[in-house]
Amino acid sequence: MAGRMVVGSAALAGLVRPASAPDAIGGRRVLPVTPELTSLLPNRGLRRGSTISVAAGQPRHSGATSLVLALLAEASRAGSWCAVVGVPTLGAVAAAELGIALDRLALVPHPGPEWATVVATLIDGVDVVVAATPGAVSTSVASRLAARTRQRGSVLVSYGRWDGADLTLQVIRGVWQGVGVGRGRLRRREVTVAARGRGAATRPREVTIWLPGAGSTQVLPDSTHGARAASPTGRSGAGRLRAVPSVTDAPRPLTLAGSA
Repeated sequence: MAGRMVVGSAALAGLVRPASAPDAIGGRRVLPVTPELTSLLPNRGLRRGSTISVAAGQPRHSGATSLVLALLAEASRAGSWCAVVGVPTLGAVAAAELGIALDRLALVPHPGPEWATVVATLIDGVDVVVAATPGAVSTSVASRLAARTRQRGSVLVSYGRWDGADLTLQVIRGVWQGVGVGRGRLRRREVTVAARGRGAATRPREVTIWLPGAGSTQVLPDSTHGARAASPTGRSGAGRLRAVPSVTDAPRPLTLAGSA
């Protein structure tokens, strides 16, 4: 990426305020999420100190990446710093499509062999840390990072399996729209997201929402009118769409070097 800023991951805490410090939204203990996702979360937002797992599924790009980014959007716009670790294919356009403020987004596309150290460093200085798991994560490492998340008051979002997570989200169904009779472009998809967890999240939940599709830079669910939310009767209604501003001249996300 032309003009990107590359620094060692250990320097991140010096670039942003500690996650436990008061932030631009009053130091609240629950960070906001887009209204379409509130019913999935027991606190109707991202509770500081919690660990959330987004099941990647097979293949890994089957809606889970868009869901991860959608979780970050409102907190980012409200002033919180976010970081994404280990997703080298993630680009600025995809992040901007889902409403993330690029000037408060840090990317570590290749964390290297010291993955756990990189994630722990980010937890110290960033409000929401998304970490793509490099295969199986040992119980001891998962427990250590979860404890650090609680201590620092950040939110850890695991992109992949995470035993002991407070909440697990998974895209269980998805339907693309935009292709006509043998022609057209994929514009968006309707996905159903299931949630299950511990404590207040024990009761399973499901919600159906629209997410931007591959190659789409023009549509996004209108956050003031839930796109399609599952109701007790199983019925849902189509939401309205709004235009997404061009990201040509938008701030670029901060790109960090690996742990080496």
